[in-house]
Amino acid sequence: MKDLTRGSIVSHILAMAPPIMAGMVSIMICQLVDLYFVSELGDAAVAGVAAAGNAGFLINALMQMLGVGTVALIAHAVGRKDRDDANLVFNQAAMLSVLFGLLTLAAGATLSRPYMRSIATNQATIEAGTTYLLWFMPALALEFVMQVTASALRATGIVRPAMLVRVLAVVLNIALAPVLISGWGTGYPLDVAGAGLASSIAVAIGTLMLLAYFLKLERYVAFHPAQWRPQLRQWKRILNVGLPAGGEFVMIFIFMAAVYYVLRNLGPAAQAGFGIGTRVIGLIQMPALAVTLAAGPIAGQNFGAGNYERVRETFVRAALIATVVMVALTMLAQLQPGWLLAGFSNDPETMQVALLFLKMISLNMVAQGLIFSCSSMFQGLGNTKPVLWSSATRVLTYSVPAILLSTRPGFRIEYVWYLSNAATTLQAVQSLWLLRREFRKRLVTGGREEAPSPAPPELAAPAVREPA
Repeated sequence: MKDLTRGSIVSHILAMAPPIMAGMVSIMICQLVDLYFVSELGDAAVAGVAAAGNAGFLINALMQMLGVGTVALIAHAVGRKDRDDANLVFNQAAMLSVLFGLLTLAAGATLSRPYMRSIATNQATIEAGTTYLLWFMPALALEFVMQVTASALRATGIVRPAMLVRVLAVVLNIALAPVLISGWGTGYPLDVAGAGLASSIAVAIGTLMLLAYFLKLERYVAFHPAQWRPQLRQWKRILNVGLPAGGEFVMIFIFMAAVYYVLRNLGPAAQAGFGIGTRVIGLIQMPALAVTLAAGPIAGQNFGAGNYERVRETFVRAALIATVVMVALTMLAQLQPGWLLAGFSNDPETMQVALLFLKMISLNMVAQGLIFSCSSMFQGLGNTKPVLWSSATRVLTYSVPAILLSTRPGFRIEYVWYLSNAATTLQAVQSLWLLRREFRKRLVTGGREEAPSPAPPELAAPAVREPA
């Protein structure tokens, strides 16, 4: 366990951000690898895999519910020096991760095809997306276990093990993708099914590795079978913090689905170009997102310890660093967009859409960095409802005008990106205002999460001697 209530905040952020970024980049690279090798199968395959990948935002919503709730409550417990509560939260979150994983598998088996039919009209795109989803769902189901274990470690200030596991998993995925998709060395190409299977195998091995680390080396929080019996009160605590954060990902899913819906009549090339551009811009935003994610546990531990000035300082430092990073990345996207997109498609029309998307959407990256910073602070404070409100505002201010414009004569794809930039800027302004109000309410008055009642003796974590 690393005490984040002392020492330089900037040093803590800079120490935690690189491993967090490496782990997130690994996840994004897995998706880009799938698109890269699938691009040889044509625009319909690329559009199908990209659109199917958007369904991952719904699963990520559930992951965020667990991950954010786990990080916030364990960080608060660490700040209060309440190790028993930290262990109780972790073990109950682990049980929820198993439940959500099983629900994901069931939903994937029954809803993959109806989902693809709702956002695509091209039959080849529908078939490709459905096939990819069915083979990719095991990876999403296993991600719940990885999310909870990695979140528990991050709440205690430990981020390197999860990063190493993610990097090894993506290396494995990169190795498997051409073998399973194109049949390299085997002569048995699985096409889009191979893309989903490669990811599922890589995530399965990564999950086993992270669990092995947790069982053998982690000491502050650990698996305790006595705490696995479902406790609705603890589930409620986790979900009260995590549910609004999960709702934010639902809003992102709706936002993305609205874009696919608006683009559906412009053909597979438009949807494929948007899918490629979305993943590339998500990748280049990772450094700023990693900075803000590192700030969350710092704010959480200090809020739990009552160090309110350090909570404010954490936001200021994280926002400044994220802004500097986003300015640099915006310049890169404006000056070298072709370099960032190289190799993802041989179709000129698809690449033209992706290039236009990247140049226009990159203009709102500073605003997106501020949104990331505010969201991380709300998570650290244990109140994520304002994040959901600001995300809902973005969806409403974008989706309705975009859908209406798409039905009018002379509709152009640029209108979609103009509306997206305006909606993102509005969300950034609203997020800053909501965070300022939250700071005034909870930090000035000394408001803080009520300390949980001690765990019953039979459920308390067994004492473990701290390592020297």
